[in-house]
Order: sequence, then C-alpha cells, then structure tokens
Amino acid sequence: MTDPLPRLVEHAPAGHWPAGEALDSVTLDFDARHRRRIRLSGDRGTALLLDLPRAVALAEGDGLRLESGGWVAVRAAAEPVMEVRAGDPLTLARLAWHLGNRHLPTELAPEGAGAVLRLRPDPVIAGMLRGLGATVVETTAPFQPEGGAYAGPAGQGGGHHHHHDHDH
Repeated sequence: MTDPLPRLVEHAPAGHWPAGEALDSVTLDFDARHRRRIRLSGDRGTALLLDLPRAVALAEGDGLRLESGGWVAVRAAAEPVMEVRAGDPLTLARLAWHLGNRHLPTELAPEGAGAVLRLRPDPVIAGMLRGLGATVVETTAPFQPEGGAYAGPAGQGGGHHHHHDHDH
C-alpha cells in the first residue's frame, strides 16, 4: 500500500502567505492553474495532491497550504504567447478593446514606460491585429491574463463569464 500524497488544501493569493517559508513550488501553465483537484509534481520532485474546496485560478506567487502546515509556491510556466505592441497608447487601447470584444484571455504586461498585450497564439487574430496597426511577435513567456471586472484583484478568478443576446 502506498502512502497518501501530501494534500494542498488552502489557497492564498500572492502577498497573503509566508512566501519565504515555501517548502517547494509547482510550475504550471495557464490551463493547469485553474483547478480544484489534481495530482501535481513539485519542482523538487515531490508528488502532491491539490485538493481545494472549489476551483481556483492560481496565479504566479500564490501559495498553497499543505494539510500538514507547510506552504508550496505557485509559479507560472513559460508557454507560447503572442506579444502585441503598438506605436502609441491610443492604438494599444484600441487593440485591447478588439481583443476584449472577442472575449480573448489577454494579459496587460508592463514594458518600459508602456505596456505589451499577451495572448495565446492565433494566426487569424494575429492577422486582424496587424491590420489594425499592431506589431505581433510570437515568443515564450508566463501567461497571466486579466481576470475580468468580476474576478476581484488582478489575476484572481477569471471564471466569470456572461451570455449575450447581441452579436459582436
């Protein structure tokens, strides 16, 4: 008979847990960070069981408390993304509006004095963005899209969605 896996039973947002006391970390891509219950492998090779009361959108820097009392840090894995840039803030805002109008998960990341938009690679969307004046580059980076207006603090939640009777 095998020993039960150490259980991760509580989620704490970044800044609300003792990060300096992390016993291990788990590095997960965006899809893998929205879970309730799943077997995970810690970055040090430890087998773990995520066993939360409800599904949570985990973000870079969040903490997961072990049933035994220790903590495990959440890390966002680098994954394929498109980075979208514009020559001026108004064009970038217009691009962000078009992405939001299509309900595409989009990250707004700081870059120098401005920002860059990150989203999942999609050749059709890349063509649309270029047609609107964007520079689009495919790269690899951690992906943490905005959670939306009803998700709470930035990057938390992301599970809200609504239905429309109108066309976009």
